[in-house]
Amino acid sequence: MTKTIFITGASKGFGKIWTEAFLKRGDQVVATARNTDSLNDLAKQYNKQLLILPLNVNDRDASFAAVAKAKDHFGSIDVVINNAGYGLFGAVEEASEQEARDQIETNVFGLLWITQAALPIMRAQGKGHIIQISSVLGITTLPALGLYNTTKWAIEGLSESLAAEVKGFGINVTIVEPNGYATDFGSGSSRHTTAIPAYDPVKAALYAGFTEDSTGLPEATADAMLQLTASENPPLRLFLGKVGLPWAKQVYTERLAEWETWKEVAEKAHGK
Repeated sequence: MTKTIFITGASKGFGKIWTEAFLKRGDQVVATARNTDSLNDLAKQYNKQLLILPLNVNDRDASFAAVAKAKDHFGSIDVVINNAGYGLFGAVEEASEQEARDQIETNVFGLLWITQAALPIMRAQGKGHIIQISSVLGITTLPALGLYNTTKWAIEGLSESLAAEVKGFGINVTIVEPNGYATDFGSGSSRHTTAIPAYDPVKAALYAGFTEDSTGLPEATADAMLQLTASENPPLRLFLGKVGLPWAKQVYTERLAEWETWKEVAEKAHGK
């Protein structure tokens, strides 16, 4: 069945790969990005299926207007993929006020505005699927990515609550949690704080951990997204890549053990 899919951050990386995959399947796609020039090749090939809209998701009014235009153009919106975002590399102490605000503004509030704009349309339709692009760093963390981790944990909490709120309207929510991929996330799309030398060893250890084996191929994610958007019963959470599940098992085993160690202290704090 042909779907109408609205996707942010569609100009490169995952966004463009998925946009092209949906178009090849025969879907109608609304592709948004701050700079849409890189989508011109797809526009020539899929003119009737593709609506390209310049959009800065930080602008709430523009986000609502883009979603409304998508609905007017194609008549419905079946799937929203909140993919826009970037990584801020740097220790927590290093982040300036503006860097911290910008990171949260784009990764969290941008996602929120698009979600809020799409929900009335989906409620009226009695169906819809909102896909939030989080990260494996939405369930665990890495040092020197504290602000980025913050945004992904926020997306997890917001989206899990949202899923419970909208289930009765026929709207599904999926939180997609990729591990590291060979996109430009760590280069062109990322931003870096002004370094404090004391944190250099922590950063060196972080970068050394990004091995070729732990980094996935972006193109390999397309089939998973095609299956996810076609599913009648999509999951609340979906890892992309082979790193997430083993890491989650390790992290939660350690968390449970620590909670158990402090169980007596915790129960006494209940007071009765």
